[in-house]
Amino acid sequence: MSSLLKTSDYLVFLVYFVIVASYGWWIYKRKSSGQSNTKDYFLAEGSLTWWAIGASLIASNISAEQFIGMSGEGFFAGVAVAVYEWVAAIALVIIAIWFMPVYLKNKIYTMPQFLKQRYNESVAIIMAVFWLFLYVFVNLTSILYLGSKAISGLAGPENFHFIVIGLALFAFVITIGGMKVIGYTDVIQVAILILGGLVAIYLALTTVDGVVNHGNSAISGFNTLMKQAPDHFHMMFAKPTITSSTEYVQKYIALPGITMYFAGQWIANLNYWGCNQYITQRALGADLKTARNGILFAGFLKLFMPIIVMLPGIAAFVLYKNGYFDASVFDGKKDGAYSAILSLLPAGMKGLSVAALTAAIVASLAGKANSISTIFTLDIYRKYFNKEASEQKLVRVGRVAIAVAIFIAICCTWDDLLGIGGEGGFTFIQKYTGFISPGVFAMFLLGMFWKRTTGAAAVVGVLTGFILSVVFNNYAPTWFGPETILYTAYKNGAGVYEIPFLVNMGWSFFFTVVLMVLVSLAGPKINPKAFHSDKSMFKLQPSTIALITMIVMVVIALYAKFW
Repeated sequence: MSSLLKTSDYLVFLVYFVIVASYGWWIYKRKSSGQSNTKDYFLAEGSLTWWAIGASLIASNISAEQFIGMSGEGFFAGVAVAVYEWVAAIALVIIAIWFMPVYLKNKIYTMPQFLKQRYNESVAIIMAVFWLFLYVFVNLTSILYLGSKAISGLAGPENFHFIVIGLALFAFVITIGGMKVIGYTDVIQVAILILGGLVAIYLALTTVDGVVNHGNSAISGFNTLMKQAPDHFHMMFAKPTITSSTEYVQKYIALPGITMYFAGQWIANLNYWGCNQYITQRALGADLKTARNGILFAGFLKLFMPIIVMLPGIAAFVLYKNGYFDASVFDGKKDGAYSAILSLLPAGMKGLSVAALTAAIVASLAGKANSISTIFTLDIYRKYFNKEASEQKLVRVGRVAIAVAIFIAICCTWDDLLGIGGEGGFTFIQKYTGFISPGVFAMFLLGMFWKRTTGAAAVVGVLTGFILSVVFNNYAPTWFGPETILYTAYKNGAGVYEIPFLVNMGWSFFFTVVLMVLVSLAGPKINPKAFHSDKSMFKLQPSTIALITMIVMVVIALYAKFW
């Protein structure tokens, strides 16, 4: 069994690169006018169809974080990690029905702009800086690191730094074409990542059947997974007891059973999909019908993502358990699970799957870089450095911002300065994003739907949410003990008491909302900056209702099967 790429793999990958680059160039020349308009460059205003919006949402979301990180969690914890995909589908329904009408009605193009219009300049600039740091040092860097590690596992670890530069340059080329190029090339990217992902899991399942049953059936291979790893096919982990193993406790800390559905899981998803420049940017330039249909299309696709981003990890677990992998191919560390599965593929097919992984990485890097560029250019540079800048100047500044952000990500990735590899990629991103999610989501939720919320409450909210997240994550078990009325802390792999971070997010959000309400009660009954809304904004067409019903029913069926 050889894990390294062959000549035919490189040829397949080259074809993928030529197709995406050529299509991107065609879009740039045919659908753009030099990209001199900021709304055109940053938002592709009015030009993305519903299917392009939906595909772009998925392509930007499904990245190394999912392929590598979620496969790793599948190897470690099993189907429970699919909560991030299936709850996301319901979160997208909520965003489509209630959030998008508010954004589009008030002509919101960036998230800091929302905060300025609804609250004040101070809130907007605080959050603009927060988001820039988060996108550059957590998201952009982790995606580049995880993707490069995965591909170097097949191309050879000595090529890691070349792959870092290659992925960064590929993303840069896509990004400088603007949101139109990103949006339409994402349609190809999502098709490739789904096709390559399905090929990988099909061959993984047939390999499982061959190793265990000496057969050649993917269906039999899936049934074998359920028999060989029954504990990997339950959505809910029971609360650990004194006899629970350290490994089980680690699983519970990452995915704390039913508790997370009453705590941080909804906050993480609703904040990510509804209050995140990186995601909402795809729909903000469209009309309401197109935006809704695109978001719901993405929600429908999310239902099937665990097949290609989580199931490979379980297959890797069963094969590793049966002694199939050489130590040089897979050492049992969870972030290496997906690369181990790709090593099973024959020459040529490896190239297709690497193209799928690259598509996911590049699409996500491009989306993040574009959002960084948009926030820096429109919410910082234009407002505080050059208010009279021309449209052409702003686009140039946006491209420079992209180059700087990608360069910083390369520097952080070069020697893993942030320690992403040690913590596990998926957990790293979720945990550190969760430091600002409670405060941000509280600000947006109250700002949209409670007219009394004040600017002072928003400032208090974002700072309180961050401070409480730090306290719960780093200090609460030491200060208040491992067991309180609010939480139970457990000893992690290092022997230190840790509260599940999703529980931390839930309590941080709760206390932030309470404090924001109390501060707002000291202000006027209706804030002069409150958004106007009426019932007609939230009216749904019959076809939309049908699609929403379909998504909800599928989620219910999945939970009934794997509870």
